[in-house]
Amino acid sequence: MSVIENAIKRLQAARAGGAAFARGTAGTSGGAARRRELAAEGNAAAAPTRTIVINHDALRIAGLLPPSHQERELARQFRHIKRPLINNALGRGVPRLAHGNLIMVASAVPGEGKTFTSLNLAFSMRLEEDMSVLLVDGDVVNPRISRILGVENEPGLLEVVRDNVSLGSAIHATDVPGLSFLPAGRPDANPTELLASVRMSEVVAQLGGHDPTRLVLFDSAPLLLTTESHALAHLAGQILVVVRADLTAQQVVLAALETLEEGKPISLVLNQSMKPPHAEYYYQYSGNAGTPKNASGA
Repeated sequence: MSVIENAIKRLQAARAGGAAFARGTAGTSGGAARRRELAAEGNAAAAPTRTIVINHDALRIAGLLPPSHQERELARQFRHIKRPLINNALGRGVPRLAHGNLIMVASAVPGEGKTFTSLNLAFSMRLEEDMSVLLVDGDVVNPRISRILGVENEPGLLEVVRDNVSLGSAIHATDVPGLSFLPAGRPDANPTELLASVRMSEVVAQLGGHDPTRLVLFDSAPLLLTTESHALAHLAGQILVVVRADLTAQQVVLAALETLEEGKPISLVLNQSMKPPHAEYYYQYSGNAGTPKNASGA
């Protein structure tokens, strides 16, 4: 039995027994009417105003894109990984998740491939017909994607939450069709408080809108390293947790899952797995769910 399966089974058993768990907290936007108003504004406000030319060679050197000879296999794997997430967002064959188009990508600790997964998942999702993807650098303490794309010092998410800039002026288009990017923004002394604020809830409502075909991917900080990720997790409709195969200890995976809200839709993906191509590497889990399953539904 894998590390992930063991951790999930232990967490499910504990929750069934009524154990208490730590949860991320954040402010709320103050009512459904206000959220609808903000969402409508967001359809116009979130239009990108500038364009980033993505340097694929630089991303490959940084380890955020696969070597050329592995591109086809990786593309196949990400097609499997994205499908349940998209189905949840759109309600295709499953009940549609509230805010299911707001997807947070996280890990327990650094070095598990969270940012690699965020970026490649965004590249894969943007290929969907009639869908667009906004990649948000939500790792405001270590904004790696913003740094590599050359916009680390540009106004971004934190400036929008502070009301220093408009949302539309902070979002960058890219030369990759269907993909736009919101940088993390400049460092702040109190990033957790900003991400847990009522204003952050309003910004997320603008990003997500009422259009499930606009997928918003948040590259988050590691769950066990900072509290910013807990505030962001509260606002996401789905959470994808990346686990590095054969390296991350079971208790570390379990501790990361315990920080997330009970009942929150959570998926897990194995990174750098040495298993055969058709082995299980993708699992779905929620606090009330049954046995984990792989991306093929087996």
